[in-house]
Parts: sequence; structure tokens; C-alpha cells
Amino acid sequence: MKVLGYKIELLTGLLLHDGTMAGLQELRFPEEKPLLRGQDAAELENSDTFLLAVDTDWKEHDIETPYGLLHVVIRGSPKGNRPAILTYHDVGLNHKLCFNTFFNFEDMQEITKHFVVCHVDAPGQQVGASQFPQGYQFPSMEQLAAMLPSVVQHFGFKYVIGIGVGAGAYVLAKFALIFPDLVEGLVLINIDPNGKGWIDWAATKLSSLTSTLPDTVLSHLFRQEELVSNTELVQSYRQQIGNVVNQANLQLFWNMYNSRRDLDINRPGTVPNAKTLRCPVMLVVGDNAPAEEGVVECNSKLDPTTTTFLKMADSGGLPQVTQPGKLTEAFKYFLQGMGYIAYLKDRRLSGGAVPSASMTRLARSRTSSLTSASSVDGSRPQACTHSESSEGLGQVNHTMEVSC
Repeated sequence: MKVLGYKIELLTGLLLHDGTMAGLQELRFPEEKPLLRGQDAAELENSDTFLLAVDTDWKEHDIETPYGLLHVVIRGSPKGNRPAILTYHDVGLNHKLCFNTFFNFEDMQEITKHFVVCHVDAPGQQVGASQFPQGYQFPSMEQLAAMLPSVVQHFGFKYVIGIGVGAGAYVLAKFALIFPDLVEGLVLINIDPNGKGWIDWAATKLSSLTSTLPDTVLSHLFRQEELVSNTELVQSYRQQIGNVVNQANLQLFWNMYNSRRDLDINRPGTVPNAKTLRCPVMLVVGDNAPAEEGVVECNSKLDPTTTTFLKMADSGGLPQVTQPGKLTEAFKYFLQGMGYIAYLKDRRLSGGAVPSASMTRLARSRTSSLTSASSVDGSRPQACTHSESSEGLGQVNHTMEVSC
């Protein structure tokens, strides 16, 4: 069932539900928030815009894995039975270029202060990384996923909620397929589940002969219309990709991403012994992003009872950078559906700040009952298949299209 023209007063979580249909539902978020608080778009050309971190308590680690060292930055320590939030960036970026704007957004910090946050940089992509020696074999996409259990074990995480963009979304999806017991939920932005065919491979090779590496990567991050119209943002990223990320290391990562195989997933019941992501998943894409078709196809291959599809209107290839407020709002509802927020109050309705909500996983029935039990910090509870409103009046199917 589609709910069109969704009004602001319904953003407290009261959604219409039709128990006889598992169709798409649609939300409309209110006004777009600024790219960065108190900053003009022109300031993006300053490298500090992306690299400056608000918090000073981030700790850097180099973790030994079966496929080499992995650079990780972490804030906080494991909190009871709560998962860690683990991020993985897109090709051409690192955790700072990909996630600083999103995680420094005020409302997002209201969420993350209740969790340990762990940012993973792909091998050799972090700021100041040394160039790999000649002949170095960059890990495959499957091997990049297989490096992550070492991170989980190193910090003593029980399980994680992953947030990945592009190549990072593919890696986290692979990680969840191989190690499902370690993944509590996934937010996959701009994921493309398909490997490149011969035509795409040839086009990429031709592009590499006629364009610089930063420009080639930009065409992966932004659609042509955005490359032309959003010049300040694009120019900022062109500068950052060329100056911050080691170009030789980036080339290796780019080559490996373009050599990826199809993500082996199918909607349960469509093929015998279908593989799928067993955790709740939120798929995110801008309606003007190069990955739009890939994300739509990925949505068609996942379990509709545990998948949320967030398509952001008037958004390009980096929604976590250009529209952090809208993405934060959706992430809050995603966590609420998983049972990590007791209730959700919109500060734009109350005129005040979002109240600090309990982030302890709620023990909930997997039936249609909307009664929630008391909070627990014991053994890992099972994932819920529904979410509820703050008033306990409605039920939300996880498969919905959200236009912002």
C-alpha cells in the first residue's frame, strides 16, 4: 500500500498498515537540511571540511588480519548487549571523506553516543597511507569481507550494525552472507549487487585511458547530471580524491572492485536453497545516483519482510553527505524497528531537542502483537520482523519506498 504525500505530523512513526498487502509504503520527510551546519557550500573546497573530526576521542588501530593490516578508528567501548556501528566506505574515499559529514551531524551524534562506532578503511586508503610495494596483491572483495571478523574479535564486539557505501556496501553484504551471526543489521547505500560484464569492463578500461583516476572515480560516485550541475561538491571531491588518497593504492582498490562477482543473493522461495541476508536491511539510494538501478535490483532479491528501501528524492550519489538530516531520520526509524529505541520524538514537532532514548535492545514478540517487554542486556535476542510507533498504534512492514 502506498501512502502518498506523507505529512510532517506523521513522522512520529504512525504509519498506515494494511495486513492484507505487502506492497510499498511511502514517507515524505520535511525540509532538506543544510549540507553542513553553519557552512556555505563554497567552503567544501577546504580539505578540513571533510577531514576535520568534531570528536577528539577517536583511537586509531592497525589490526592484523589473514589478508594484511587493516586501519580502523574507533570511539567508545562495547556497551552491554548493544552492537557496534561499523562503517565501510566507497572506492575512492576513506572513512573521513565518506562519513565525517554524516557522523558529525548533530542528530546523528544523539544516536551514536549510545553505541561504540568503528570506522574501517580499506587497505591503503586511509589518510597518510604508505604506497604498497610493486607486485602487491590487493585483497579480493571476498577477502576484504573476510578481514572483518578480525576487527570484531579484536575489539570484543558481539555483533555489528554495518553502514556501507558503494564498494563498502558490497563488502558488508558479503560479510553478512559469510558470517551472518556477527551482523545484526545493515544500512547499504548505493550497493550494486552485480559484477561487471564484458561491455562494462571494456568501457571502464577505455575510460581509464582517456580520464584521470579521480575523474574516473567521480563518474562512479556521481551521475553525469550531478557532475555538471553540482560543481562545488564535485570539485571538492575531485580535489580530495586526488590529494588525500594514495593514487597507486586507489588504483588497486578500483581494479579489484571492478573485478567483483555478482553478489550471490536471491529472494527466499524464488530458487532452491536461495542465499539471502538474514538480518534487517535498509537500502538507500538517491534518485539521481549512478547506483539507482543496482539498488532497485538488490531490493528485488532480498526478503521483503526484513528489507526497507529508501529512495531519496532530489538526491545524488552521496546522500550521507548532501542530506545527512534525512538519512539520520531514516536511520532512527531503522533502529527503532530493530528494537533499539524505546520511542522516537521528532524535535521539529516538539520544538526541542530529540530526547535521549534508551538504546538497549527490547525483547519483543515476533507475532503481530505490539506489546513490548522490558529491556534486556542478556543473551542476543532475535531480530524483529516489525517495528512499532511511539504510541504502539501502528505496524510497519520493512519493505517500503521512502521519498524524501
